[in-house]
Parts: sequence; C-alpha cells; structure tokens
Amino acid sequence: MTLRGTGVLRREDPALLTGQGKFVADLDLPGAAHVTFVTSPFAHALIRSIDTSEAAVAPGVLAIVTAAEVDIGPYPVINPAFNEAMSRSLLAEDRVRYVGEPIVAVVTEDAYQGEDAAELVVVDFEPLQAVVDLESSLDSDVTLFDGPDGNLVVHMDAPGLVADFEACEVTVSQRVVNGRLAPSPLETRVAAAEWDDGGRLVHHNAGQGVHPVRAILAKIYDMEPETIRVISREVGGSFGAKSRPHVEECLLGLLAKRVGRPVRWNPPRSLDMINLGHGRGQIQTITIGGDRDGKIKAYKVHVLQEAGAYPMIGAGLPGNTRVMLTGCYDIPTAEFSSDSAVTNTTPTTAYRGAGRPEAAAAIERAVDLFAREIDMDPAEVRRKNFWAPEQFPLETLTGTPYDSGEYEAALDKALEASGYEELRSEQQRRRESGDVRQLGIGLASYVERTAGVMGSEYGSVQLRPDGTVLARTGSTPYGQGHHTAWSMLISDRTGIPMDRIEVIHGDTDLIPKGSVTGGSRSVQIAGQAMWNASGQLVDQAKKLAAQLLEANEDDVILDTEAGAFHVVGTPAIAVDWDQLAQRLVAEPDVELFAMDDYANIGPTFPFGTHVAVVEVDTETGHVSLERLVAVDDAGIILNPLLADGQVHGGLAQGAAQALLEEFRYDEDGNPITGNFADYAIISAAELPSFERVMMETPTHINELGAKGIGESGTVGATPAVQNAVVDALAHLGVSHVDMPTTPERVWRAINDASAQ
Repeated sequence: MTLRGTGVLRREDPALLTGQGKFVADLDLPGAAHVTFVTSPFAHALIRSIDTSEAAVAPGVLAIVTAAEVDIGPYPVINPAFNEAMSRSLLAEDRVRYVGEPIVAVVTEDAYQGEDAAELVVVDFEPLQAVVDLESSLDSDVTLFDGPDGNLVVHMDAPGLVADFEACEVTVSQRVVNGRLAPSPLETRVAAAEWDDGGRLVHHNAGQGVHPVRAILAKIYDMEPETIRVISREVGGSFGAKSRPHVEECLLGLLAKRVGRPVRWNPPRSLDMINLGHGRGQIQTITIGGDRDGKIKAYKVHVLQEAGAYPMIGAGLPGNTRVMLTGCYDIPTAEFSSDSAVTNTTPTTAYRGAGRPEAAAAIERAVDLFAREIDMDPAEVRRKNFWAPEQFPLETLTGTPYDSGEYEAALDKALEASGYEELRSEQQRRRESGDVRQLGIGLASYVERTAGVMGSEYGSVQLRPDGTVLARTGSTPYGQGHHTAWSMLISDRTGIPMDRIEVIHGDTDLIPKGSVTGGSRSVQIAGQAMWNASGQLVDQAKKLAAQLLEANEDDVILDTEAGAFHVVGTPAIAVDWDQLAQRLVAEPDVELFAMDDYANIGPTFPFGTHVAVVEVDTETGHVSLERLVAVDDAGIILNPLLADGQVHGGLAQGAAQALLEEFRYDEDGNPITGNFADYAIISAAELPSFERVMMETPTHINELGAKGIGESGTVGATPAVQNAVVDALAHLGVSHVDMPTTPERVWRAINDASAQ
C-alpha cells in the first residue's frame, strides 16, 4: 500500500502527549547556572553609567556582564543592502533603542536570584524623544543612529515597472494597514550553552535550524564551525520568529566560559512579548485601475515597512511583497516601491508568510475596492482577471516564475462549497429588513511563493544491522510532523515499515549540513532529498540482493508491498531487508548508506481561494466569524492530516490578524499590549469549524509534485475575513476598515459613514 496521500497519524505525538518530549527547558545540565537580563525601561535613552556593585554581592550571583566586558560580536548584519550604521551590539552600549533591549547579563545559581539581583543594577539613563509613529519616522528630526540616511534602512522598487492609469476608466486608492503582531509561540526563547572537555562550545537551541545557528555563532565568536556543536530537539513553536538566534542567546557561550559551568536562559512570557521579534508592520498605499467591464489594467503599491529599533529580517520583507505583487491576476501594468524605517520599537522579523500575506492583503483588498467602484460582484472581477491554466508556466511583471495554477477552478470550488449565491440572497434579505446583524461575505484568491530562498537540504538513510533504518535530515521541525512525513517517503520507496524507521534531526555532530526550516520548503526540498536518498539505498540494496539471489542485477526488482527483492517473474524466491541486514553483520565492511543534498531548481507557487462569512452587529460593532471555507492547492499532498493541521493553524492566525491581534505602543514607545491580558490571542470561542476543500495541481519543480502549505492558510484567510467585514457594511457607505476589525473600529466606521 502506498502511504503517500493517506492521513497517517503523527508518530511524534505519543511522546509529546505523555511528557516524554525533550525541550531545552527539560535538559539535565548538572551545575547549570541561570541567566537573567537587565533590560531597558525606556524606548530611547542614552546610557550615562551602569553601577553593578550592589548586584555583584547579592546572594547567588556568579557574574555580571555589561557591554564593556563583551569581547565577541557584534551581531552579524542581516542584509548588506541595509544601512550599515544600524548594526547591533549584543548588549546595549551607549544607547537603548526600545523597551526591553538587554543591557546587562546577570548569572546566578538559581533563577529567582537573577530577578532579585537584576533589580539592584543601577543604570543612569538620559531619556531621549522616541520615534514611534512609522509614517513620520522618515521625516523625523529624531534619529536612532548617526548616519546620512536618518531612519531609512533601505529603499526598494521594481525597476522598469510603471503602472499606467491613464488608460483606466476607474481608479481607486486606499491606505491599508498590516498591523504589528506578536508571534507568541508556546515555548519562549529558551537556550543553554556549555563548553565540553575538548574546548568545544555546545549550544542548545530551540529554533528553526541548527546549522545556520552554528554559522552565526561561529562568526560572533570568531571560531571554526567544527568547534561548535548546536543541538535542537523538540521546539515549542516558532512561526518564523526563531529563524535566527537572538542576541541574548548568542551571549550564553561567553557567560558559560565566564563562570566555568553550563548556563541556561528561560525568559518569561512577558519579556518574550516585547523582545521575541514582531511580525508584519506594513502600511501600504494601494491604487488600482481598470475598466467598468471588470478588467484591471494597472496596480500600484507603496510599502512603508516598520523595521523596529534594529534592521533584522523584517526590514527586508517588502522584497517578498514585491515578488508577489499582482497575485493571481494578469494585470498588464504595475508599480512597486517601499521604504523600511527604524522606530523605537521591538525589531520586526519573519512571521508566518513573511511578506507574502502582506502582498495578498494589498491586492485582495484592492480587487474588492475596484469591484465595489464598478458595482460588480467581487467573484466576477477575480474571474475576469485570473491567469489562465494554459498560460503556465509563466513569468509575472516582477519576474516571478509561477509554476502551475488553476485559479478559476479554486474559486469555483470555494463558491460552491460555501453556497455563495444563497449567502448573497440571505445578505440581501437582511439588508432590506434592516437587520441589526448584517451578513458579510469575503473572498480572497491568493497565490504565494514557497521554497523561495534557493538552497539545498540534506537527507540520508542507512540500513542498520538489526534491519531498521536510520534517517538523518538537515531540516528542523517545530510542529510540522517531519518525522512522520520522512518515514512515509522512506517506507514508500523501500517497502520498510514506518515503525522500523528512525528519523533524527537537530544535531550538527550527527547531521553534516542543513538549512533553515522556513518558507514552507520542507517537503519539496528536505522531503525530496529523503526520497532521492531512499531510491539510492534501494539501488545499492539491489546489487547486494542480486549477489544473494545469484542473479543479474538488471533482472532484480523490489516489491515494496512485500519489502523484498526478487528476480522478475519469480517472486517466490526473494531476499528481504532483514536478510540484507544479516549480511551487514556477517561482513562489517559492507555498508548500505545513501545520502542526497537536494537543491530546488526554483520556488513553487501554491494557491487557493478562501471564503469568510461574518455577522456584524451594527449597533455594537462586534464581528462574529461564522464560517471559513478554504480551498488550498499545494500540489500533491503527502499527508492530508498534516496538511490540514498546517492549514488550520494558518487560518486561525490569519483570522486573528483580521479580527483582533495588534501589538501597540503609547506615544513614548511603551508597550501597552505586553501580556496575554492585553494582547488579544484568538481562541476556539472566536473561531468556527473550518471547512477544507482539497485540490491538487502538481508542480514540475520537483519529482514529488509538491508545493508548500505551511503558510497558505495565513495568506488567504487574512484578506478574506477583512473583506467580509467590509462587505457586511458596504450598504451603509463603509468602503474600508483597517485591521484588526475590532468592535470599536467597526462601530466608528459605521458612525463615520452615517455622518457623511
């Protein structure tokens, strides 16, 4: 039986559900000390002096380190295109630039002693005016760094592209906000470090890839990568926010050496909320134009991207927004520009979709605005402008190489599954009756890029003398189910049962190379590597089986159902994997081992259509998400159960951004949503049961025909829900409501429209 395409249960779950999973906080590190950081209470201030004398003699204190005592670093520059004056030290030196920035590291015997000692550190600050508002940051007289470009990190555009609005009968513009979000994975930024007897740094990381972490540490410590071992076992979520080690984590090796023992760092949720790195943070100005027959002719976007206090990954996200500029639509002219700016807020980073949901939010909001202006159903406007299946593969205006797409088919499936015509009839009935609870139907047809960062991934398989298989993967899972997925691929290729396959990951000593698990790249790159390596293992085993069968290798085939090799036409005489394993015992110099370092030839482009149905109380502004229908096409699906889990999580996060999530600051740069009491996390109470519709359009980019699906739910759900809220209010004169569409914001939009 072929496992691919079946809903195999996750093999990772029993250990996790019974408390046997090993997270960094569970590590047994004898004699480990605890690290606590003194952080800035100011968004912007000069550091005049730091007095650690009283803290140094506090109970349990082993060491106190300030920037003056740090002889490693700085943190590596994320992108050479960024303003080089904006580099970051591991601890704040002469200035702090956001609330929560680490200033002093305190190492103690017990964690509680660190909290007590940190309060005894006296820092003399000279407060400075803070730059908090993104839209005024570029023109502000207050700058975060000394340099010729003020607060500008980087400007981007799309050379040669100009949107032609002169030929358009209708033009619509709108300011669109993708608010700042806190990723909030269940596990915070835990880490630990120690030095072994051979003088090697052993670093325990809870992130998205051990080899990239090792590379960054090697650069910071000026060490050869081979002298550093990075280990990552279970990871309690990331959503992109742990794709690189944070500055505090990078200091742990230095602190461990300073005290001569292992150190561990386990920051509380409240500190993670203001320091983990935030997502999104784009203000977009969109303009769309076309004719009254529904044909879109021109589209233009300017992005103002919030980098936060230091230009990390978030500052470069407009590049991903530019790549996906025109979405699913064959628009003849388009234009793009962006400016990324620093502000006295938490640095922004990658967050589920990393610039691609922002692109979908812009174009899908624009299409709805255009449809309203020409009084045409938004589904029909989309249908009129889709790329047609026969046009694929194609290259968009921004040079993006779309592989395959059936955009209209996805729309039709979504409309049918949602009962679109009946919903429109019910909406009209409520409008005519003046019902307090108005119905909104929102569409979003999206395409997104997965495996967009080119590169390879390692995978190997080895038959062990006991007949089991050891598989090594360079990918680092943090909830995706890689151990299940890779076991399925190996089993399908070899015929060896899944329960006899062990998958290991996350150790630079055991796996020779690996990349960041991100950008929804895993199955199509890491999975393909495992598939290829398994095929090579079969070829090697076939040679050995031919010897045992005393047959010509070309005449031997593998029966994957039986897990045995036999000569064509004579299945009764066969050699199974256990017999091959016995040969390994008898001849120790014989090895059955295969590896592959698979590099993708290009990205893939999953797509789909989401339909959101909301009820809006026009008296209070309260929004209730009643239905969310999702058609997501990610090529050939390896495991529908895993895919459903990925989409469900994405739908929840997309709906959360549209409805209630937003990290906010006051005018002085103080966080006012720094914990879960103030920052609205979506729960089951706000979500309906999702309605999933399967659709599979293969890609030619890899043999598996697979595209990524980890972020698709987020890309489509966000604009679908926002469009639904606006649609519910359209008859009242409301044309736009910024996210999150909170009751207050919706109520104000209704009242502002009625006052006009």
